[in-house]
Amino acid sequence: MTTYLFPPPPVASLPIEGRAERFPVNRLFFVGRNYHAHAVEMGKPVDKSVERPFYFTKSPSTLVESGSEVPYPSETKNFHHEMELVLAIGQAGFRVPAEQAHELVYGYACGLDMTRRDLQLVARDKGRPWDLGKDVEGSSVCAPIKPLPGVVLDQGALAMSVNGQVRQQSNVDKLIWNIREIIADLSLFYHLQPGDLIYTGTPEGVGPVVAGDVIEGSVEGVGSVKLVVGPAE
Repeated sequence: MTTYLFPPPPVASLPIEGRAERFPVNRLFFVGRNYHAHAVEMGKPVDKSVERPFYFTKSPSTLVESGSEVPYPSETKNFHHEMELVLAIGQAGFRVPAEQAHELVYGYACGLDMTRRDLQLVARDKGRPWDLGKDVEGSSVCAPIKPLPGVVLDQGALAMSVNGQVRQQSNVDKLIWNIREIIADLSLFYHLQPGDLIYTGTPEGVGPVVAGDVIEGSVEGVGSVKLVVGPAE
């Protein structure tokens, strides 16, 4: 029996629609700049003919469930929302051909990638890692997973509002790299495992939130997500 100096953290997990079991979360992958209009608004247009997707990761400890309240984070004055479709991996795969990508799909969820934008942009412009801007406590928000095993979503309206006012509105069919391409490319670098979550990218309309704001988003055919921004600690 293994003993520890102090209690280890609990396994990160999410509820699954229609099931008593929870989805144990392994790793959190995020696709950067995967909608053309968002890439343009960030000042970094993407030319798919000569570029490949790029990714960043966050600690599973940043994961919070939909409906949570998270405090406005420290050391930022520009905390941004990013609404995303989240892909839940249910089968292991390495160097997976795009035409077999569906075999790894367990389901989908709605998610928010909350970001210290000011810190991210400083890091980006100095060629430094994005960790302080992205790997923020309470910043990986995810709704319950909708099981859609073997289904590759290629369309679905995506929308997000703050205090009832629409901020982001697009469609999954506008992804630069679609679900099959993301799975195939990411699996060249990692042995994908059951429990991996892939946040597939955010469309245009990202912007700041303040304490007291209520963020609500949805993806057609998948579900909805909600987050309340609490006061700073």
